Formats: sequence, structure tokens, C-alpha cells
Amino acid sequence: MSGVLAEPALALTDLALGIVGVGSAYRVRGRPGIQRTWVRTFGWTGAAALAGFVHHGLVAFSDRLTDVSFAIVTMMVVVGVSYLLAATVAEVLGPGRRRVFWILRLMSLGGYLALALAGRAGASSILLAESVTMVLILALWIRGLRAHHPLAVRVIVAFVVSALAALPQALSPSVRLVGLDPTSLYHLAQIPGLLLLARALLLANPTDVHRAGELGKVPVARTSRSA
Repeated sequence: MSGVLAEPALALTDLALGIVGVGSAYRVRGRPGIQRTWVRTFGWTGAAALAGFVHHGLVAFSDRLTDVSFAIVTMMVVVGVSYLLAATVAEVLGPGRRRVFWILRLMSLGGYLALALAGRAGASSILLAESVTMVLILALWIRGLRAHHPLAVRVIVAFVVSALAALPQALSPSVRLVGLDPTSLYHLAQIPGLLLLARALLLANPTDVHRAGELGKVPVARTSRSA
């Protein structure tokens, strides 16, 4: 495959992640009680990975286009994380909380602005700033757990698995495990977290989710309205 793809391992592992992301979006689409923002979260995550396949497989042959291509992939990841935050805000705090969503979103984007002003602008800094968003999302779900949100336990487990997926990124680029570099391993390691998150949504009882809001434990949405 090395003659066909510029970076075969990176491209093919991104392709696998993209298929799982888009497939998860299809699985949760139209299910009762599942918001459209969840579908878009999976969809954009999968689309970003598929764009990564194109980037690593084809665009990486061109030194002139690779930076622009990677920036596009990065921004698609940002959109996916934005939908994840929107879905979380709607689930844990209830629908119609756009102000809360934008406050939290601007906090994480403010982190990138700080890095940019410090002369560290770039795609890697955007991804670093997005880790702030993930911390905020996890904090919201911990609040949901304390409020007995019926999705909280399964979603937090999925988040922990996804967080562990980043561990290979701490390895030296020269390290090879099962023949794969750390970034390729990271692509594959994200798949279990995505599948667990989709399973958490599919196993949820819409009636229980709605009842949690009615009891005042945590106001959550039963409809498909987004944050």
C-alpha cells in the first residue's frame, strides 16, 4: 500500500475510525429520545477521520497542500467537539441553554487565542485547546452523575476509554507497537470510546431520561432539540 498511499498506517487507521464514526451516526439517527446533536457529533467525528484518510493517504504526497489539508481536518474535529459539547449541555442542563453552550465554548477557544498570542498558533494548538472543552464536558457529566442522570455512568465510562486512547500520543514517534506508530494507534484506540458512547445512547430508556427531568434531578431533553 506504500506505493498507493503516502502514509498507509495513518491513512488506513483514520479510515477505520471514520467508518465507525459515520456508522455510529447512522445507528443513533432517528432513535427516540436521541438528540440530533448526538448524530452530528458522530457524523462530524467520522467525517473528520475520513478527511484524515484523504490527508494522510493522498494529500501528504504534496508538500504544498499538506498544511492546508491538515488545518481543514483539524477544524472538522473542532466542529465535532462543538456538537459533543452542545449535546452534553442539552442532556445535563436541559434544552434552550445556548448561552451556557457559548460561554463554555468561548472558554476553550479562549485557550487557543492565548496560545496564538504567545506565538503558538496552529493546528496542534487548536487540538490542545480542545482538551479544555473535553474537561468541561466531563465536568458536566459528573454533575449529571451526581444528579442521577440515567446516561451519566455509561457516558463517563465512554469518556474515560476515549481519554485513555490519547496515551499512545505520549510515546516517541519512533516507537512501534504491533507495527504501528503512536498516532495510528491513537486512531484505533478512539474506536472503543465511540462505540461505547453510541451504545450508551442506544441502551437508554427515553422514558427514564424524561422522568429524570420531571423529577427535577436534572432537566434533560426528550426531544431532538439541540443546545
